[in-house]
Parts: sequence; C-alpha cells; structure tokens
Amino acid sequence: MPFHAKAPPTVSDINVTPLVDVMLVLLIIFMVITPLLQKNVSVDLAETRNPRAMPDDEREDAVEVAITRDAKFFLGKNPITPEEITSKVKDEISNKLDKTVYIRSDARAKYGDVTKAVDAVRAAGVDSLGLLTTRLQRPGVPGGP
Repeated sequence: MPFHAKAPPTVSDINVTPLVDVMLVLLIIFMVITPLLQKNVSVDLAETRNPRAMPDDEREDAVEVAITRDAKFFLGKNPITPEEITSKVKDEISNKLDKTVYIRSDARAKYGDVTKAVDAVRAAGVDSLGLLTTRLQRPGVPGGP
C-alpha cells in the first residue's frame, strides 16, 4: 500500500509578524534620528501677543545665540561663555552679506543674562538683531491671540 504525502492545508490568514517587526525597526530609527535633526538648542521661548515673523531664522546659515534658563550660552549648538560671544559672532558674520543675529532665550532665563547676550552681540557689529518668541495662545481660542 503506497503512502501518499498530503500537502498541509492552505492558511488564508495574514501573517502580521513581519509587518510588526518592520514597524518596530522604523520606530526605533525615527526615535534615534529625530533628536539629531534639531539644529539648535531647545529652549521654551517667551510668549508674546503680536510676534513678528522671522522666516530667515530657519535658514541653515542663520547665526543664533541661545540662552537657557540655567544661564548657559550657545552659539548654534556649541556652548560658549558670555565673554566669547562678541568675538565668535564677529567671526560668524564676517563673511556674510546678511549680518542678522537671532537670540533664542528661554522664558525663564534671567533678564540680566539676556541683556548681557544682546550687548555682546551688538558689540560684534551686527546690522540687525532678532529676539525669537512664540505667539501667545489664549485659552478657548484655537490658533489665535
């Protein structure tokens, strides 16, 4: 009596295990890459009712000084001391046509630290100085002051 091997029955269910594996790998990649894409120091900007749009601060070559709430100063992403601001900003803007410098200050930074940075940037001979803020959001009014 000959024995005939039967093929296993076909399964019509979708196998989601490979899909879940791929999605988890993509999630991990995005979680690792996202902090690296940030070009500047993260601070909580002060809120104002009528901020002026400054689209040039998003440019790749924009010169930006950041002040954190714990009185740390940064030029771009590089930490600097308040005494170095004038010389480093002067070096940054020396070969640029647009001599605008943007100051990104934390809302809880000391006023004295912000004025120290503004004075140091002005001493570097900039044409224009921009103070970056966000629009004040009133409760109950979506997207408007």
